[in-house]
Amino acid sequence: MNTTTMLGYFAGFLTTISFLPQVVKTWKSRSTSDLSLGMFSVFSVGVICWLVYGFLLQEMPMIFWNAVTLVLVLIILVMKLKFDS
Repeated sequence: MNTTTMLGYFAGFLTTISFLPQVVKTWKSRSTSDLSLGMFSVFSVGVICWLVYGFLLQEMPMIFWNAVTLVLVLIILVMKLKFDS
């Protein structure tokens, strides 16, 4: 694995893992009142675009970490919709 690919995996890891504390906090508190539905919705679309872009370029770090990020963000969105109702 070359240095560029390793950097891609490391950068993806850091930006993706940053969502994990929010997922855990939201799950434990069952509170999403401070989370913006609009922000997470737009962000989800952006991550989907990055994921498609990664597939088009066949860049595994981009594909892997954007897929993981999408799962985390969708978990937050589902909790937002569930806990706000």
